[in-house]
Amino acid sequence: MRKFHRKRGMRKSFFQGLANNLIMKEKIETTVARAKEIRPMVERFVSIAQKKQQLTALRFLLARLPKQAAQKLVYEIGPRYKERRGGYLRIIKGAKSRMRDGADLAKIEFIK
Repeated sequence: MRKFHRKRGMRKSFFQGLANNLIMKEKIETTVARAKEIRPMVERFVSIAQKKQQLTALRFLLARLPKQAAQKLVYEIGPRYKERRGGYLRIIKGAKSRMRDGADLAKIEFIK
């Protein structure tokens, strides 16, 4: 697990914020390292949203995500991938890099 120069609590909050943005917008642009870190977490959330009963999944996700993101996962994104067994996200590495520090950027998005 990458630490991103943050302590445990800050890192957890940072990843939850990235996951929330990804769920609400369904695609975001971030660094390759960040995209690789949040991918397993969001895919686990989608698996829970599609496999468990809606109320059980909602309770689990509400402990980890804001209300709107949890509801979107359970009622929209989970049913969309009912037949799929995994691989809900795709990371597209771009040829461009960030101007300030030269970090490689990537898009992470849900597969349609």
